[in-house]
Amino acid sequence: MNTTPSKLKILSIDIGGSSIKATVLNSIGDLTMDYKKIPTPNPANPDNVIKAISALVKDYPPYDKVSVGFPGYVRNGVVKTAPNLGNDYWKDLDFRKLLETTLGKDAQVVNDADMQGLGVVNGKGLEMVITLGTGFGTALLMDGHLLPHLEVAHHPVSKGRDYDAYIGDKALNKEGEKKWNRRIRKVFKILKTVFNYDYLYIGGGNSDLLDFKLDKNMKIVTNADGIKGGARLWQEEQHPVTHTAMATPTK
Repeated sequence: MNTTPSKLKILSIDIGGSSIKATVLNSIGDLTMDYKKIPTPNPANPDNVIKAISALVKDYPPYDKVSVGFPGYVRNGVVKTAPNLGNDYWKDLDFRKLLETTLGKDAQVVNDADMQGLGVVNGKGLEMVITLGTGFGTALLMDGHLLPHLEVAHHPVSKGRDYDAYIGDKALNKEGEKKWNRRIRKVFKILKTVFNYDYLYIGGGNSDLLDFKLDKNMKIVTNADGIKGGARLWQEEQHPVTHTAMATPTK
């Protein structure tokens, strides 16, 4: 894999249902500053989100590129779905172009779990990354490279409910932690059977609520770990199996 120039600085942004986080990375993904966050605006339409990002990074040190993890399906920088921000606001919006116009730098936008995956995997075998937060995010990587993105969150899992409805924030708040953990155990069994991954990484704010022992090939990761994927995203650009070639299917 080709590496980015050693002095390159990347503004890495993670957009979530509850907060927007950002930091500046060097070319190998090390944080050059602590990441900061701001509440996700309500309504979370593109104009409000762009204003929030601009306010958040206003006093950040200089950067050369921009990487964004977005909570939805993204194809070549264009948002297709944004279930936790508002599909009607975002459908078919060229968010990459909007970011480049606003921030004045080249930008890349991928699903948030995809970017987190790039930041946390070991790069060996089939690795899966999930996020437990407002919704349910997933990413698959083979030998460190992104595979086609699947919106597993919207696949029915129980009584017509998809994963977002079954184990997302709303379900957690309604059912309580004990029942939510039982559902998570069920989901983990499904993922193990369906994907047969070599390793599973678990991120998102609700991962801290897991009350059972994980398998040896499972690991909880932090938002700080995931945001490092912003640097790897620019390395992935040089690889034939990338977010633009494989992780975002052709029309």
